[in-house]
Amino acid sequence: MITDAQIERWLREDVGHHDVTNQVPGETTGRLVAKESGVAAGLEAAAAVFDYLDVAVTDRLEDGTEVESGDELLQVEGAAREVLRGERVAVNLAGHASGIATRTREAVERARTEAEAVAIAATRKTTPGLRGLEKRAVVAGGGDTHRLDLSHMVMVKDNHIAEMGLEEAVAHFQARTSFATKIDVEVETVDDAPRAADAGADIVLLDNMTPAETRTAVETLADHEGVLAEASGGITLADVPDYAATGVDVISMGSLTHSASSLDLSFRTRG
Repeated sequence: MITDAQIERWLREDVGHHDVTNQVPGETTGRLVAKESGVAAGLEAAAAVFDYLDVAVTDRLEDGTEVESGDELLQVEGAAREVLRGERVAVNLAGHASGIATRTREAVERARTEAEAVAIAATRKTTPGLRGLEKRAVVAGGGDTHRLDLSHMVMVKDNHIAEMGLEEAVAHFQARTSFATKIDVEVETVDDAPRAADAGADIVLLDNMTPAETRTAVETLADHEGVLAEASGGITLADVPDYAATGVDVISMGSLTHSASSLDLSFRTRG
């Protein structure tokens, strides 16, 4: 849900308290146009900005649509002042989200060259205040959101293990979670992968391992029915096929959100 409070913050940041620039009379139309190819996303958020300003959104693409340079993503009509006030916020949101969707789609397509079922997932490495936008963009690109926040899953990370030890940490969290809450345990060595599964992990996150090490770790988990293997840690787009070929179930990539370039979009009024 995109709330009025979020939109108010976005607009207040951009418009300020004394906007002279956009004091333009009359009515107008506007359109959001792609200047390069990619995957459209964030259009719900862009439309919500215009709706808040009482600008009618007359047409928009569905998130996840592939676009080429020159394609129109969204069309609006209304008071010129309000159209122009919403323009920059809408472009920034849609450009940022579309960049994430585009990068995610590329990662998914690279993975599919080696494995049809492996999931490409995001992480919690998102921009504060924009996680909902960014996670939706990952989905638009064909990826998986992973956990949306800390309450969605227990992830036993290196600091938990340093404080309590692997087995004790897993037992500690098992005693404090519902049967419906999965436990993902991060390991940094091949030998620790079956240890994590034996301790009760639902997912074993193979952190910062090479593709060769990841493949070996996946093989050690073969006898642990129902336990998923997840590869993570500095995986780039170029690396995706090599990791997809290891047999992991999930490849999680922080770069989907923190390193995606915005898709180049332009907003034009009056045709």
